[in-house]
Amino acid sequence: MAGDSVLHITDENFKDEVLQSNIPVLVDFWAPWCGPCLIVGPIIEELAQSYSDRIKFCKLNVQENPLTPGDYGVSAIPTLIIFKDGQEVDRIVGALPKAKLEEALKRFV
Repeated sequence: MAGDSVLHITDENFKDEVLQSNIPVLVDFWAPWCGPCLIVGPIIEELAQSYSDRIKFCKLNVQENPLTPGDYGVSAIPTLIIFKDGQEVDRIVGALPKAKLEEALKRFV
């Protein structure tokens, strides 16, 4: 699902890849059986192509990695959380058009 611009992360490497990143990180909390997640996935890929030098893009499969979604109160998917300096700075729940997601990202680059 994710290409070279989007990193698949796990509960085990979440802290290293997201919380300790020196650039903002968008984490896509998703599952393979989630229809709206499959709509958002290609949009995340497109945005990663444009912003990968300024924002790290990650996907976390909530089915395979239940600890991190629980830690952040993710109760619906897709949930996109933007982290900056190890802190959550924005959260988007549900599938949004590319323009709306890009608008959210631009606030943190």
